[in-house]
Amino acid sequence: MIKTNAPELSYWEATQFFKGIDLLIVGSGIVGLNAAIFAKEKAPNLQILLIDRGALPSGASTRNAGFACFGSPTEILDDLKEQSESEVFELVAKRWKGLARLRERLGDEGIAYKEWGGFELFRKEDQEAYEECQEKMPFLNREMAKITGRKAIYQNVDQQLPQFGFKGVEKLMVNKAEGQIDTGKMMKSLIAKARKLEIEIINGLGLDSFQSGAGGIDLVLDNGWELRVPKVLIATNGFARQLLPELEVLPARNQVLMTKPIPDLAIKGTFHYDRGYYYFRNIDSRILFGGGRNLAPKVEQTNTFGTTSLIQEELLKLLEEMICPNQKIEIEQWWSGILGVGSTKKPIVKEVEPGVVVAVRMGGMGIAIGSLVGEEGVQLLL
Repeated sequence: MIKTNAPELSYWEATQFFKGIDLLIVGSGIVGLNAAIFAKEKAPNLQILLIDRGALPSGASTRNAGFACFGSPTEILDDLKEQSESEVFELVAKRWKGLARLRERLGDEGIAYKEWGGFELFRKEDQEAYEECQEKMPFLNREMAKITGRKAIYQNVDQQLPQFGFKGVEKLMVNKAEGQIDTGKMMKSLIAKARKLEIEIINGLGLDSFQSGAGGIDLVLDNGWELRVPKVLIATNGFARQLLPELEVLPARNQVLMTKPIPDLAIKGTFHYDRGYYYFRNIDSRILFGGGRNLAPKVEQTNTFGTTSLIQEELLKLLEEMICPNQKIEIEQWWSGILGVGSTKKPIVKEVEPGVVVAVRMGGMGIAIGSLVGEEGVQLLL
């Protein structure tokens, strides 16, 4: 059972951690944890094991910005240029439903949910985009009302610009139904719920390869251990092509900064700029600001963590000149996360081999859609 280059499993390890597994989930992030919890709730006797190569589920799940968002005006209008109305709003509906499922599963306190609105900024050079949003706002609000049951969630709120203190921002729109969460608290709550359901989680252990056969799925883990299980769910998002090179999902690195506390910080809510390529929010009297991968799309199409001077310099410039002008801002942290993207934002949820299902390609909307994608993946296996 064990390759010679791996430490041998003891009897206790083999019987207590790897015996009788009904479902193995690869990836212990938002999708994987929600999938495991959903499966256990539906079939309490299932023996479920989650494995994750990282010490934490840190592809994007513990590294995202904590935006509980489902569609800014420019993003939806951009999507409508590439896809049909039914495709675009079906995906928006899944995001809305996914957010509701996450809030229901963990409670607003368990994720520190705050519905302070999702704002979109327009500078002088964005006048054309603003006018398009203005023209299409009645249409967008009608469609969103069908999904959310809430009227006029998109509004012009230029009157709020002075309170935020931005420079060079001429127009401001809001999605009143969007909010923000504490990403770390969400992940800790998901892990705690999974453990309460006696779902086993092993970090620092990844999947190297797999093959379906008549007797089940034969797995080779990245430390050389070999296992056989009846069902596998792959929920590794931006890293999925390491196991399935033919899959249409590409890694996309997003770089993020966190400021030191800012006295009398006026910013409150989540904010999008330039079709969502830049985004920022308040958190603990600080500003979290990220994005800019559109500046170097080929370079940022990587599953390697890190930062680059080109994007760092642009983020700092926008922070100092547009977001917090005339303020002394100090940076406390930089980090990056790896998204899973493709030619379309629709997630991939399908069986790739008998007994093996993938649930990947969140398109940067893991918080909104991850719960639902995990459930859909498991439903193909139960």
